[in-house]
Amino acid sequence: MSRLRDHLHHFTPSYGQKIFLLASVPLLLAATAISVLVAGQARQLAESEIHALENKLIEAKKEELRNYVTQARNAFYFIYGPAAPDDERSKERVLQILAAMIYGDEGFFFVYDYDGNNLVSPRQTEFINRNWIGLTDSEGTPTVDAFIRIARHGAGWHEHLWPKPSTNEEARMITYVLGLQDWQWAVGTGVFIDDVLTQVAASRAEVEARVRRTFYYIIGITLTALLSVFFSGMVINIRERRLADAKLKKLTQRVFDAQEEERGRVARELHDGISQILVGTRYGLEIARRQFQNDDARAGQTLDKNIDHLSGAIQEVRRISRDLRPGVLDDLGLGPAIKALTEDFSIRTNIKVEFNTVVFRNRLDEDSKIALYRIAQEALTNVERHAGASEVTVDLRGHRNGATLRISDNGCGLPGAGPRSEPGEPSGGLGLRNMQERIEQLDGTLKIQSNRDGTLIEAVVPLSHLLPPDQMGISRKKAAK
Repeated sequence: MSRLRDHLHHFTPSYGQKIFLLASVPLLLAATAISVLVAGQARQLAESEIHALENKLIEAKKEELRNYVTQARNAFYFIYGPAAPDDERSKERVLQILAAMIYGDEGFFFVYDYDGNNLVSPRQTEFINRNWIGLTDSEGTPTVDAFIRIARHGAGWHEHLWPKPSTNEEARMITYVLGLQDWQWAVGTGVFIDDVLTQVAASRAEVEARVRRTFYYIIGITLTALLSVFFSGMVINIRERRLADAKLKKLTQRVFDAQEEERGRVARELHDGISQILVGTRYGLEIARRQFQNDDARAGQTLDKNIDHLSGAIQEVRRISRDLRPGVLDDLGLGPAIKALTEDFSIRTNIKVEFNTVVFRNRLDEDSKIALYRIAQEALTNVERHAGASEVTVDLRGHRNGATLRISDNGCGLPGAGPRSEPGEPSGGLGLRNMQERIEQLDGTLKIQSNRDGTLIEAVVPLSHLLPPDQMGISRKKAAK
C-alpha cells in the first residue's frame, strides 16, 4: 500500500496524458450527467404515464362497481322504498337478494348494521352474525368502521386490504359502500385490484429495463468516444511531436541566423566605421610624424585632426556597445534608455522623432525592460532601412493593465501590406518575428497595423511584469551587479 502511495506521489502525467485527461474527463462527466438526466427524465415521464394508466384502470374498476351497486339497488329498491324502519320481513327479503348477488370469481355484496354486525357475506360466511367493530387489515387500515362511517354520510369509496375468498390471502381492494339510513345498514361490494397493481409493477419493471438499456447504450457510446479520443490523441501527439521537432530545428536555425546576422552587423560596423577611422588616423599620424620631422608648421593641425578622428572612433565604439547592451537601461531605467535611443536615431538619420512617456519609477522587471527596448530598437532599425519615413512617434507608458510601447511612422508601410493589415499577425523578416517571440515570452501581445500611410507597432506587457514597490530596490541591486 505504501509503495502504491509513493508511486502515485511521484507520478507526473506527460503532456499527451494531460491532453487525454483534458479531453476524457469532461466527456465522462458529460456522459454521467446525460445518463443521470436521461434516466431521471425517463423515469419521471414513465411514472407519469404509469400513474395515468393506474388511475384509468382503477376508474374502470370503480365504474364496474357502480354498475353492480346500481343493479343491486334496482333489485331491492322496490322493497326498501315503501318499507318501514322496523319491517323485518322486507329486511329479510333484501338480505336474501343481496346474498344471492355474487359475480365473477371473487365478487359479492356485504351488509353491516351500524353497530358493526355482519348480516350478509355469501363468500365468507364465517363473518355472518358476528360483530366486527375495530377490524383492521394488516397495514392497520380500519375496514368495518370505515364502511359504517361512509354509509352514515350516504355513499363513498374505501381502499384497503381484504382476504380473497378463493385463497384467503390479503389483496388490495376498492370498496363502494352505500348507506340505507332507514334501516341503518351499510351495503357495499368491492373489487380486488391486484391485477392492476401487477400490471403497474410490470410497467415499472419494463421502464427500469429500458432505462438500464439506455444507460448501457450511453456507456457504449462514451467508451467508443473515449477510444476515438485516445487513438486520435495518439495520432495528433505523433504528428505534433514531428511538427515540434521541425519547429525546434527551424527555431534553432533562426537563432543561428540571428546570431550570424548580429555578428555580421557588428563586423560591418567595425569594418565600415571604426576600422576605416583607425586606418585613416594611422595614416594621418604618420603624416604628422613626418611633418614634425621636417619642422612643417602644419604638423599640429594634422595632429588635431587625427585626435578628432580618434574621438569619433571612441564614440562609434560607445554606440556599438550601447546597441549591444545599453548601460543607461540598467542605470536609469527603460524610459531614459529609449529616449537616448530615439535621440541617437534622430541625430544619425535626420528623422524627426517625438518621444512621450510616463515615469515608470523603474517598476518593470528586467525581462520586460530588455524586451521592450529591443522591440523599440528593432522597430527604429526597420524605419531607418525600409520605411522611408520623415516622422516617428514613440510612446511608452504604464497603466493598470501593464505597460504599452507604441511606435508609429508615416512611411510606406510593411512590404506587401494592403490598405490595412490585420493586427497581431507579424509578417515579413526576422526582425518582426523576433519582436513577436520576445513579447510572447512575457505573455504579452504585439499588434502591427500597416498601410501605405505608415506603420503602427504596439507591444503590451501584462501587469504581472510590473514589480511591487517593495521589490524595486532589489531589482536595481541585481541590475547593478
